[in-house]
Amino acid sequence: MTDKGPAYLPGDPAPKGLVDRIIRVDQAGEFGAVRIYAGQRSVIREGKSADLIDHMAEQEARHLATFNRLVAERRVRPTALAPLWHVAGYALGATTALLGDKAAMACTAAVEEVIDEHYGGQLDELGEREPELRRVIEEYRADEVEHRETALAHGAAEAPAYPVLSAAVKSASRLAIWLSERY
Repeated sequence: MTDKGPAYLPGDPAPKGLVDRIIRVDQAGEFGAVRIYAGQRSVIREGKSADLIDHMAEQEARHLATFNRLVAERRVRPTALAPLWHVAGYALGATTALLGDKAAMACTAAVEEVIDEHYGGQLDELGEREPELRRVIEEYRADEVEHRETALAHGAAEAPAYPVLSAAVKSASRLAIWLSERY
């Protein structure tokens, strides 16, 4: 705070509140991603798609470990919805995989498109504050974009009812973000 007042506008979360919200929702999102890939791998057990899912899941597990560390270090309250994301993430992954490899890739492409937008918004909100957190978000955003591009290169857009599936997964992802920021 300066002698002119706080560096944020009335109604904006205070900087600590903003950082806590970012860490909480990102931990929840990475947890959800780990569960989606676990659901997909429970159905897709071999082949190129299984290998791709394993690679993406390894990166998401690393992301989750980082956000778990940040939650502990900064004493951020995790989302109360983790039990729901545990089940919902796995169910989304397994259900789309049951529709086939391309539907699993469509799920990945849709989720990662939303996460790319979400991380971009967080970077805008942070501005130049929190350089360590900014670096983490920028790095993980690049991984999420890579996942989306990989999914598209492996037939995501060829999935049955792709526009409907993609829209549904994006809507669910946006709702999960909104809820995890708050609860």
